[in-house]
Amino acid sequence: MDIMQMLFAVFLIVFVALQPTHAQEVNLTSPPLYFREDWKEIPAETPVTQAHVLDRNLALELHGPGRHMIKKSHHDTPLNDPYYIWSGECEGTWAVILTKRGSLVDLTNGYIRWRTKNFERILRVVLGLDDGSWFVGSRGTGETPDWHEFTIDLSGMGWYKLNIDTVTAGDKVENPDLTRVRSVGFTDLAQGGQSASCSRLDWFEVFGREANQ
Repeated sequence: MDIMQMLFAVFLIVFVALQPTHAQEVNLTSPPLYFREDWKEIPAETPVTQAHVLDRNLALELHGPGRHMIKKSHHDTPLNDPYYIWSGECEGTWAVILTKRGSLVDLTNGYIRWRTKNFERILRVVLGLDDGSWFVGSRGTGETPDWHEFTIDLSGMGWYKLNIDTVTAGDKVENPDLTRVRSVGFTDLAQGGQSASCSRLDWFEVFGREANQ
């Protein structure tokens, strides 16, 4: 075998070794980004309004007796302080809901990513289905000493019925149909307790496949 044949043989071995494995191919089938919301970098406001939503395709809804005190917050110091949703002054339960206009999403194998900083609160995913029913996740993300990014897998999530008017959880529901989800949001199912007991959410991502209307 001459030098050129040897080099070609080495190249072929390396090329085959770098080809995607079955596990890597599975990763390619994970659902795409359905939407992301970062909130506009404009002055804080109570309550947060549609004017603070960065993505023009998203409609904002606030629910619960504490909805009037959901704040879009920001501080000049520290310099890296984000523009975020804050529940500390809510005088009752609350929920922030986002709906992609003219669209539904299949979240059967979907997941949520968000950046939060909570104290004494567990932030949970809220889903509003196309049939008008609402659910809140059995698991969520809790207290962190500083801002932290979380990924929440919805495929293994337990769900409870949610009264969206009072933002209170009801009976557990086994395997709800998540193929036609209209709205996605978040709540900690509690009133605010100022900075000591509150939820903060910086950005929010939803991964799922768009469904037919």
